[in-house]
Amino acid sequence: MSIEPVLKMSPLCHSLTKDGHTVKIEIYEGDPGQWILEVVDESGNSTIWDDQFDTDQQALNEVHKTITDEGIESLVGSP
Repeated sequence: MSIEPVLKMSPLCHSLTKDGHTVKIEIYEGDPGQWILEVVDESGNSTIWDDQFDTDQQALNEVHKTITDEGIESLVGSP
């Protein structure tokens, strides 16, 4: 019998709409004391950062910086 691990989700997870696109920002615990950043677009396409973050706030700051610098379109894939 295998036990599925339970993901520890950050309370900072939320959806964000900008320039006609909506993405879901998901931040969850990875390695002990580290946070994984994943963005899922309206079509279910997923972007996951290679590096983990020391805090969930750092992960959130990174996604907002990416959206500001590169546009939300950089996180939106093909339908």
